[in-house]
Amino acid sequence: MSTKRCYYETLEVERSADGSQLKSAFRKLAMKWHPDRNPGDHTAEVRFKEINEAYEVLKDSDKRAAYDRFGHAAFEQGHGGGGAGFGAGFASSFSDIFEDLFGMAGQRGRGGGRERGADLRYNMEITLEEAFSGKTAQIEIPVSVTCESCSGTGAKAGTKPKTCSMCGGAGRVRQAQGFFTLERTCPGCQGRGQMIEDACPSCSGSGRVTRDRTLSVNIPQGVEDGTRIRLANEGEAGVRGGPPGDLYIFLSLASHPFFQRDGADLHCRVPISMVTAALGGEFEVPTIDKTKAKVKVPSGTQSGRRFRIGSKGMPVLRSRQTGDMYVQVVVETPQNLTRKQQELLAEFEKLSSGATQPEAVGFFTKVKDFFGTRSAAQ
Repeated sequence: MSTKRCYYETLEVERSADGSQLKSAFRKLAMKWHPDRNPGDHTAEVRFKEINEAYEVLKDSDKRAAYDRFGHAAFEQGHGGGGAGFGAGFASSFSDIFEDLFGMAGQRGRGGGRERGADLRYNMEITLEEAFSGKTAQIEIPVSVTCESCSGTGAKAGTKPKTCSMCGGAGRVRQAQGFFTLERTCPGCQGRGQMIEDACPSCSGSGRVTRDRTLSVNIPQGVEDGTRIRLANEGEAGVRGGPPGDLYIFLSLASHPFFQRDGADLHCRVPISMVTAALGGEFEVPTIDKTKAKVKVPSGTQSGRRFRIGSKGMPVLRSRQTGDMYVQVVVETPQNLTRKQQELLAEFEKLSSGATQPEAVGFFTKVKDFFGTRSAAQ
């Protein structure tokens, strides 16, 4: 009769646990009892072996069915293949937690020496008018391109890169560490899988040289501050013949002397005289499309009032829609008055009543009520 612990108890799961629950339990326990985290602890080593053995059986549907029916006897006396300890199945189990333990996600041998080139960033400032109408711009950037002398191989003309003898072209080497075999980047070829014995003198073996390149950039109508334009394959050339990266152009809008932008809408502030605000009138304002628009001001207009001019804003990117333009009037208080002007304003103040300045009268009435100073006659 077997004295082994129940595999479900070993992984601390119910018999009804599904694959994801088994995997989660295995990762948690394996990381806890890993020998490298418990140096010199024989109990941890034994526990880790038990955990691995249990997971090797239960994660396989056929082995699990046999175990559920016959228990440990299913894998004794030639009945099955659920190995114990660090058998052939250990590598597949350990790979489930390898990334969690050592943080080596995605690190595999590159081989071939071909590396994708880096992406590049170019900052471009444009005016609001250019964002409104769109434009085609020419830019010149220094960029790494494929070396013509060696066609990007990095090897001197007439020679070729050789397969790295240390890793056999895999770009990674394995190293035994305790119970495990770990992979790391090959120190001989730096993960490229190839060695260059006679480097190209033009590019010093990198397969790339720096050149100034002129590119045409199409800026569509309606772009906003921070818009990013991608030019595929216009970045740095790849190392030793690898594919090129991309070029990203980040747009920023220069400040405008008249308009402020809010999405597709434009805003502007226009000062008007006290007389225009009181009696009414009209004025013209420029628009972003280089035309003019009239704004009619009704009598009694207060400072801060906004007037909307439809469809005179910015075009919406990749759309047929257009924003609006909003004009905010600011009533300007007269300054540097002559004596005659001062006398006229003083006379106007005497003739004024609550009907001409209802907001001011109402406010100060509330102030008197607040302090309890308003007389019954008022």
